[in-house]
Amino acid sequence: MGARPRRRRAPAAAAATAAAAPGPLGALLAAALLAAAGAQQSATVANPVSGASLDLLPHFQLEPEDVYIVKNKAVSLACRATPATQIYFKCNGEWVHQGDHVTQHSTDRGTGLPVMEVHIEVTRQQVEKIFGLEEYWCQCVAWSSSGTTKSKKAFVRIAYLRKNFEQEPMAREVSIEQGIVLPCRPPEGIPPAEVEWLRNEELVDPALDANVYVTPEHSLVLRQARLADTANYTCVAKNIVARRRSASAAITVYVNGGWSTWTQWSGCSTSCGRGWQKRSRTCTNPTPLNGGAFCEGQNVQKTACTTLCPVDGAWSEWSKWSVCGAECTHWRSRECSEPAPRNGGRDCHGPELDTRNCTSELCSHAAPGVEDVALYVGLVAVAVCLVLLLLVGVLVYCRKKGGLDADVADSSILTAGFQPVSIKPSKADNPSLLTIQPDLSTATMTYQGSLCPRQDGPAKLQLPNGHLLSPLGAGRHTLHHSSPATEGADFVARLSTQSYFRSLPRGTTNMAYGTFNFLGGRLMIPNTGISLLIPPDAIPRGKIYEVYLTLHKQEEVRLPLAGCQTLLSPIVSCGPPGVLLTRPAILAMGHCVEASAENWSIRLKKQSCEGTWEDVLQLGTEPCTELYYCQLEAQACYIFTEQLGRFALVGESLSMAASKRLKLVLFAPAACPSLEYNIRVYCLSDTQDVLKEVIQLEKQLGGQLIGAPRVLHFKDSYHNLRLSIHDMPSSLWKSKLLASYQEIPFYHIWSGLQPFLHCTFTLERLSPSTCELACKIWVWQVEGDGQSFTVNFNIAKDTRFSDWLVPDSEVGAPALVGPSAFKIPFLIRQKIISSLDPPGTRGADWRTLAQKLNLDSHLSFFASKASPTAMILNLWEARHFPNGNLSQLAAAVAEVGKQDGALFAVSEAEC
Repeated sequence: MGARPRRRRAPAAAAATAAAAPGPLGALLAAALLAAAGAQQSATVANPVSGASLDLLPHFQLEPEDVYIVKNKAVSLACRATPATQIYFKCNGEWVHQGDHVTQHSTDRGTGLPVMEVHIEVTRQQVEKIFGLEEYWCQCVAWSSSGTTKSKKAFVRIAYLRKNFEQEPMAREVSIEQGIVLPCRPPEGIPPAEVEWLRNEELVDPALDANVYVTPEHSLVLRQARLADTANYTCVAKNIVARRRSASAAITVYVNGGWSTWTQWSGCSTSCGRGWQKRSRTCTNPTPLNGGAFCEGQNVQKTACTTLCPVDGAWSEWSKWSVCGAECTHWRSRECSEPAPRNGGRDCHGPELDTRNCTSELCSHAAPGVEDVALYVGLVAVAVCLVLLLLVGVLVYCRKKGGLDADVADSSILTAGFQPVSIKPSKADNPSLLTIQPDLSTATMTYQGSLCPRQDGPAKLQLPNGHLLSPLGAGRHTLHHSSPATEGADFVARLSTQSYFRSLPRGTTNMAYGTFNFLGGRLMIPNTGISLLIPPDAIPRGKIYEVYLTLHKQEEVRLPLAGCQTLLSPIVSCGPPGVLLTRPAILAMGHCVEASAENWSIRLKKQSCEGTWEDVLQLGTEPCTELYYCQLEAQACYIFTEQLGRFALVGESLSMAASKRLKLVLFAPAACPSLEYNIRVYCLSDTQDVLKEVIQLEKQLGGQLIGAPRVLHFKDSYHNLRLSIHDMPSSLWKSKLLASYQEIPFYHIWSGLQPFLHCTFTLERLSPSTCELACKIWVWQVEGDGQSFTVNFNIAKDTRFSDWLVPDSEVGAPALVGPSAFKIPFLIRQKIISSLDPPGTRGADWRTLAQKLNLDSHLSFFASKASPTAMILNLWEARHFPNGNLSQLAAAVAEVGKQDGALFAVSEAEC
């Protein structure tokens, strides 16, 4: 603010104005002005040049500037004016006391005019007196004979800088070449703080690095992140009072990995037959840095290859010696044709033609025609022999065909798949009862005997004349069945007396058996999720079959798997294989696949009559035969089959996203008499039967469950499964594991043929009194899914997980026959079938029922059967027994619109 000249006033007026100033200062100013006026008049007469100079208004050569008080140090304000006779400071409208002014007088050498300079000091206390009201300011007022001039205002402020930043930079991880903005809002302060940036304690100078600039809001901007920009960044704020530093922000510039190109395919792993070849790539284009993501996808690809096996040549038999020639030699030959060399095989070694003297070197010539006579005699003899052999063969065939009994043929069909046939005599109380002995051995892959029905089997099964297959009488049908509680031991003893029965390697807990007729029934292997539903009328009326259901040990059944195939379910047998079923039975069993069409190709395999495994159904495609169908759900599958036999569900992964469910279970000893303590971590296929086996095994070992089982999704990525133990109190326990983790190879898990895979962590107590164990166990697939167990229990008395161990008594009835095996009463079932099987006028038929039960994806299969409604109800029975809600089914049927409320009002006696 520049000096403001004022209009010249008369000396008397000026004196009056000065007199108005407060206190003694006003009186002094008045006297001074009057004296100056008198002097001016005298000077005007005596020195006209000097009078001219005094007519000028004062102007400021130095005006007071804004200042800041730092801590408690006073500040000085100064002003200088010429020509001036008096200069005084006025602060916040009040005159500063004359005694607080320090005045200096001088003369301007250039103009000869008087110069006056004044200084005052302002303290922190003076400023704080008006704190909050207004800002503290001071102004100079200079006088001359011509008037007064005021300087600009100078503000006096107390300087400070608060400690806390309003916004600090935050640590970040960014991809290379990505832009970075690090915000910084400095602490409040007077004067405002200046901001600078440090990188690893070195000043960042935007003038030296074009990739860096600082915004007006003090944010640091990196246009494109470089690896060299990985550092700790600090925002520094400073003013005249203090210098503040923000918390350092760690910036990590990472590089995501990229795949290199694939290598060439390797040679086939086998030099003969089916093998594998692979190619690989590495995550080095670029290599992941600073925590960058590893390349997604598989680093190894495998494909099947077939190499033609080299076949070495072999000689055929020598031909007969030729007739002795005129040269007294005869010869014989052979060919390299049994087999001929191919596919790079070696040729035969040795001579192709052999000659020798035929007269012991006494050459004698045979009479003409003798050789021809011998040849003709030989041909006639051979022809006679062939005719005799043909006659003998015809006679034997006729005798066998004429001696076959129809009943025996039927029995051979029913007993197909077993060892040498042995038919039990009929029970005395029911001559119509047919009892078939199942082969429950799992020691080999093949059945003892033929599994294939004879060509004339179906025709003979329709004949009612055989005493074994004669229909029941017209009177009441008597249903025979065996109760495991009363007849189980007798059944096993009875089987063991037969010549073809070898052993029950898994005991009766893994098999069920019962005797069924046209009313149907159900077999269940307790605590495994495996059951066989025989619907009503599946067994022809007049027939009674003894049916079995067996769960096999995976390690004893050699199921061949090729390529990326894996076993997804237990291997289950139901039989006898040759029995005639008029409607499909439903075999239910668990599986461990996370099914999706883009990741899996799932097939149902059945063991053929020759003992080989055949694909009978590919899930997700139209079945090639109506004999088999499969409903795949989240954790179980339901197999419709009209031919009993041995089944398994096998999958082939189509991508690395294909995954199986593993059940992770932790066991430890229930008693620990020594210092050592073992924790066993089982990695099982997520099916009930495997968990049941492990629980039974741990009961024998004296183990207890120490944590709730967890599920892990194991992918087809060729990566192993790792297990490690952590956070164990070192003052109480120590681990004897030498490495940081244990591993289970990928193929051991993926094949599914090794059911009880586990790792053991051996721990040692440092004191016998230590009973509390706390640790964490991690189980994860490399670059895949993982699970952690928090173990915290008392090894001496903790039994909180004992409920997971199912008591042997809670096994349920393995065999249910007749109406007791079904939730839907028989009469209601028949009414539903008769009502919904015929096509409805407005679609109110079995199709609508399938939609209500979320089974509309199987309409084509249901439509292929004589009674689609019966198939739907059978599947409902298999899925919902024994805890199914019959009311929900009734509501679904009622919604179809063709059933009235009285349909379900049938009394129990009527059913």
